[in-house]
Amino acid sequence: MSVPEILRDVVGGAIAYEAGLDALTVAPAAEVDAALGAALRDALERLFRGGWQPAELHRVVARLGDPVKAGLVASGAAAYASRFSDIDPRWQQQVSSLPAAPSRRPDRITLLDSSLGLLTELRRLPAVEVLIPPPGTIGVNRSPAADDRVLERVRALLAKAESTDFPAEAEAYSAKAQELIARHSIAEALTSANRAEVVPFARRIGVDHPYESEKASLLDAVARANHCHTVWSPELGFSTLFGFDADIDGVELLYTSLLVQANRAMARDEPPKGKARIKAFRRSFLVAYAARIGERLAAATRHEIAAQPGDLLPVLRNREIQVREAMQKSFPRTVRSRGSRVDSLEGWESGRAAADEAKLG
Repeated sequence: MSVPEILRDVVGGAIAYEAGLDALTVAPAAEVDAALGAALRDALERLFRGGWQPAELHRVVARLGDPVKAGLVASGAAAYASRFSDIDPRWQQQVSSLPAAPSRRPDRITLLDSSLGLLTELRRLPAVEVLIPPPGTIGVNRSPAADDRVLERVRALLAKAESTDFPAEAEAYSAKAQELIARHSIAEALTSANRAEVVPFARRIGVDHPYESEKASLLDAVARANHCHTVWSPELGFSTLFGFDADIDGVELLYTSLLVQANRAMARDEPPKGKARIKAFRRSFLVAYAARIGERLAAATRHEIAAQPGDLLPVLRNREIQVREAMQKSFPRTVRSRGSRVDSLEGWESGRAAADEAKLG
């Protein structure tokens, strides 16, 4: 059996993984390297052209816990990008930001095992929606630039909220950040109301384990309070965030900061011992935190809308319809996920209290 046939049968399940690995270890090294390298290049190209971005593909593979596999994705993405002269800057920036491969080269058996395992994993991944045009297709789905001045002010405020040990300071910084996000969103909605070229976009946000569903719920709560919607894909470890650019940028910044603040408060308040008790506490904490943060963010947004002169509701309603249409076009069939169980009253109360400390608006 030739090396390409071995790879085909392992990926297709015709022969067991271990049997295929054993066959590759005794085959001529040059033939194995050539066939395995070509198969990985083809698999990566299929996924990149199928909508996967370098950072999110690297993240999905890194979740498997094998740094060699993650390094192969990073080097493969760089090699793929080097073949093209027309590359979207966002795509190129992701390639440049990927962690470098481990400095210590693995032994041949380890490298073969990781390469074959990566090929198997890549073949299982489906195509996803193209949100950033892959190399060679620049000019598709380009979104307008966001107002960097506002975003930098928001980043600075949230960084201060994350760094302080005093809840009152964190509260003030986070509240000001939400105020800026809401005002920027309103201003953008008013100035672009009659511009046909301003349309909703989508962005995939990675949601890391543990407690992925609870973290996805926090992202959804922040999104809904800021005129966006999310679709959670648990098998791939990300949520797709739909909205207008100004809103999406604010949601991503705020979600990332609130998650940092939640983790800090959770570590501070969790019970001292008992693995099962701690797990129930953390899950219940995050469920309560997401619910309460959503309430407070929504109230802050309503306050900013009420403070503006004129009637914003028709403009916002039209944008809401456009965002829902964009989501339904990408995900015509979605199911409402079951809510997470709350098994710890202590965790629930602590999560609500932590959200109140961050009282945004």
